[in-house]
Amino acid sequence: MTHPAAPRGKYADLTKDQLVALLRQRDETRLGLVWERDPEVLEADGTMNGDFVAWDFDESLSVGDGPYQNLLVEGENYDALRALCMTHAGRIKCIEIDPPYNTGSNDFIYNDVFLNKDHRYRHSVWLEFMHKRLLIARDLLTDDGVIFVHIGEEEVHRLGCLLDQVFPGQKVGTFVWRTRSGANDSKEFFRSTDHEYVLCYGNPGFTFAGSVKSTDAYSNPDGDKRGPWGNDNLVTNKNLKQRPNAFYPICNPATQVWYPCDPDNTWRFATEAKIKPGQKIRTKSIEQIIREKKVLWPGDKRTVRYESMAELHAAIDDGTAPRNLRHDIPDRDFWVGKTIGYGKPRYKRHLSEVKRSEKPFSTWIRPTSDKEAAPDDVISLEVGGTTEGTSLIQQMIGNKDFPYPKPLSLIYGLLKQATGPDDIVLDFFGGSGTTGHAVLALNAEDDGNRRFIVVSSTEATGKEPKQNVCREICRQRLAKAVEGYDYRTKDRMKHVDGLGGNFAYLRPRRLPPGKVIRKLAHIQVWTALQLMHLEVVAPKEVSGPVWIAGDDEAVLIYLPKADAATLTALKKQKLRRAVVYSWQPELVSQHVGKAISVRPIPQFLMERFGLKP
Repeated sequence: MTHPAAPRGKYADLTKDQLVALLRQRDETRLGLVWERDPEVLEADGTMNGDFVAWDFDESLSVGDGPYQNLLVEGENYDALRALCMTHAGRIKCIEIDPPYNTGSNDFIYNDVFLNKDHRYRHSVWLEFMHKRLLIARDLLTDDGVIFVHIGEEEVHRLGCLLDQVFPGQKVGTFVWRTRSGANDSKEFFRSTDHEYVLCYGNPGFTFAGSVKSTDAYSNPDGDKRGPWGNDNLVTNKNLKQRPNAFYPICNPATQVWYPCDPDNTWRFATEAKIKPGQKIRTKSIEQIIREKKVLWPGDKRTVRYESMAELHAAIDDGTAPRNLRHDIPDRDFWVGKTIGYGKPRYKRHLSEVKRSEKPFSTWIRPTSDKEAAPDDVISLEVGGTTEGTSLIQQMIGNKDFPYPKPLSLIYGLLKQATGPDDIVLDFFGGSGTTGHAVLALNAEDDGNRRFIVVSSTEATGKEPKQNVCREICRQRLAKAVEGYDYRTKDRMKHVDGLGGNFAYLRPRRLPPGKVIRKLAHIQVWTALQLMHLEVVAPKEVSGPVWIAGDDEAVLIYLPKADAATLTALKKQKLRRAVVYSWQPELVSQHVGKAISVRPIPQFLMERFGLKP
């Protein structure tokens, strides 16, 4: 009797039922993006762990005077995102990221090495890498939050499918911008790869700011009591076949002159004559518009009258009939015996009718070199290419070690459209710090109080373990943006004034769950609590038994100890409203009023982080 050979390879440990279930799962047809999740793809990449993440505050690398409104984070962005979920869930208005494009040309570091084009699971590794981070980022957004993701040609379609899964039904649009003014052949297919993409997804409450419309076209020459008005179209871009119910004649009741409808551009208002029983008109009818004297009748006083169909057809044939009378329109016999006008009625639109005072924001991003005029009815960004970003980095910090940074004008323009003066902006692929710089520039322009959180990795590899892009490039650039800088031109030195602001320099630190009580430092607790309640970081470690911050509206207190001296010092604060955190909450609760909330440490932080104490 022979026995079937035992299964070998990576499925050797699976039972028959498990193998059948795996096959059925693979045979399922579904709409969406699927990628390999084989062991090689899910190899330990430093993210699959249950560690608690604390914040280390480095005052020596922070810039400006505290309390610090902005954060620059050096480290793995997966750890930073998990820690931010503890302190900033639902608080981020805008996420702006420029992740690795996965070109296979030393742009995507995975497990301390660059993934090259020959890696078997290159696209799957990248998708898994992005998926884990986007899932966390989604929970950080406000109800009206938005995310912009920059990407190149290599992964734009896969990224779009991935974002559709993470943010279902929330796609806002795709922006395309020209990265350079040249048109060099890419060595394949004789094409010029000079464009990149920005994919935009927003929560239901999100809307772009647009720009204020000009009211120059509105005036009140006839003294209309309803206020200023403009001369607008009374027709749509829909033709007779598309909107048959909007094809009808209209009459000036003062002159009894009739005007035919344009079969290529029907009227914008419905007529009561074609409304079916029980049907409602969502807007005003043409009859109501005419009664309200909101039709601008033509200044052309020419009229014509045809007494027979033969006379009408002859006029159509010789081109003397009003332009909208044609052989292919229905009900031509209606016009026999009518006084017909030659002009075109227009709509008297009052300024009070305008629903929004802004022009919409166009997804067309125009290069600054484009000499073609932008449309008047939309606002379109005008941005430079990557040479703008490279030149600015060179000017600010004197090196070109960071290749192809995004132009400041691009990020600035997107943030100006997507954020208000008090919003928080997050960039967890911070690179050279363009997003932080753009936030500072916006605040300087409109006296806003936007805050940035920029996460920039060291980008160290096994070959270059000492490399630190965050400290050597991003921090230097943001420091110069805050404080100002000098740079040399061919002729002389020039000075650029600082934009103001500050930032705290943080690093995420992993703590195994079983060692949080022993390893979590008081300053790490205090940093997390401040970010959670006040969204700032104090400049120094607090000394004394009671660590306190905030004002009468929101007082935050942390007690590293709960001995007799600490409790006595706490009572002297004479608090009305406060949140107190303590390692001995039961003892503290006995010595404060009922209006004071006492919460346990580290349990509270661990629960916010998603771990069981």
